[in-house]
Amino acid sequence: MKLPKKTVLIVDDEPLSVRILCHQLENDYAIVLAQNGREALKIISDTPPDIVLLDLLMPEMNGYEVYRFIRMIPALDSVPVLFITAMPDVECEALGLEMGASDFIHKPFSADLVRLRIKNHLAFSQERSLLMQRSSELQLLNTKLKDEIIQRKEIQRINEELILKYEATLARVKLLEGIIPICAYCHKIRDDKDGWNQLEEYISDHSEALFSHGICPECTKIEMEKIHKQMGS
Repeated sequence: MKLPKKTVLIVDDEPLSVRILCHQLENDYAIVLAQNGREALKIISDTPPDIVLLDLLMPEMNGYEVYRFIRMIPALDSVPVLFITAMPDVECEALGLEMGASDFIHKPFSADLVRLRIKNHLAFSQERSLLMQRSSELQLLNTKLKDEIIQRKEIQRINEELILKYEATLARVKLLEGIIPICAYCHKIRDDKDGWNQLEEYISDHSEALFSHGICPECTKIEMEKIHKQMGS
């Protein structure tokens, strides 16, 4: 499948320069033309090109002013802009590069050099876009990993708390396991220090059980018989 051609926007008010550039590039690229800065900005806002060839000397808005407006549009941040100039002034070129222009194309044009520079800058722009995309994907993956680590730490903390509660419960249960020495008469229980404690006191010390007092049916019967005997006597 044949890939669509990259779009080159040529911003120049000199018809001869435009015809030369179109002749050099039209076989390899889709050409869009603008005669001044305002027209170029409208075209860029509607359909961003892949690369811009921008003449420095134009009426109303010069190339520097147009470039500043282009760089104010976030969607065009990675679009290469090559200045076109007939001036051999080094300071002029230095100013453009300092502003962030990708390169300069000097008049009269060298066909091979123009095509090579456009090809190189488009390739660099594509690699930069891929790098930014991969960087964004990596950042998103790192964020997901951090969230997953936080979740795992929280799960581990909850599990550790459950283990501690289980161990504490098991320890309390073990205190009431095994053979408990109890007096056959008073029902006191001997502890591990050979001391004798009331049943209620021992269980309270070794568990979280609470007591409510009442009288069982057999004890109730015995107490009632005692009362009857006292009344009969």
